[in-house]
Amino acid sequence: TGEADGMPMKVGVALVDVLTGTNAATAILAAVMHAQRSGSGQHIDMSLFDVSVASLANQALNYLVSGTAPGRLGNAHPNIVPYQAFATADGHIILAVGNDSQFRKFCQIAGLDGLADDPDYATNKARVMNRVALLPTVEAAMARQTTAWWLQNLATAGVPAGPINSIDAALHEPQARHRGLASEIADDLNGAIPTVTSPMRMSATPPRATLAPPRLGAHSREVLQEVLGLDAAQLD
Repeated sequence: TGEADGMPMKVGVALVDVLTGTNAATAILAAVMHAQRSGSGQHIDMSLFDVSVASLANQALNYLVSGTAPGRLGNAHPNIVPYQAFATADGHIILAVGNDSQFRKFCQIAGLDGLADDPDYATNKARVMNRVALLPTVEAAMARQTTAWWLQNLATAGVPAGPINSIDAALHEPQARHRGLASEIADDLNGAIPTVTSPMRMSATPPRATLAPPRLGAHSREVLQEVLGLDAAQLD
């Protein structure tokens, strides 16, 4: 991660921690199914390092297949061009031109019709090879119109793109409100604690956050009794 001529950059959140938990949950479900069929349990070994390497996804395969280690590309996609963040006249958007047909539509919207017929840019393979030469032209075109203008016209043409939101803007997006992504957990001390709703939507057993996080020392008594064998008299 990071710009090609800059320092390596961390991702915005502790993503490997989250992905390790997700992979662990999947492994547990697989182990439960195995136990139901065989009657045998098993040990699950889940490593943060293993998950971080597995999460390299297509970038790891790019190296394993080609023998060339991918470099830093900032916000750009390593295998598709143009597929990255661009500055507009009043902000930034992510442009995700996924195929040659979408590139031709983008060029028509951007007033760059000639690029779609240029053999240096007509195919994605050519655009990846000529990324450095192409991007300044795309950047200049993107900067001439506002974010709203681009989003409206790209959506009409069927070219994938989206706004780059701040966290507060993302949580107030109409879609976020429609999906109820911000919710509350009842708490006897504070009344309610705001939280992010689980993304798992299940028709029969939807997940519900019904217990607030325990306060400091909330379970000390139970732990001391169960682990150390202390009785009520010793604790009081």
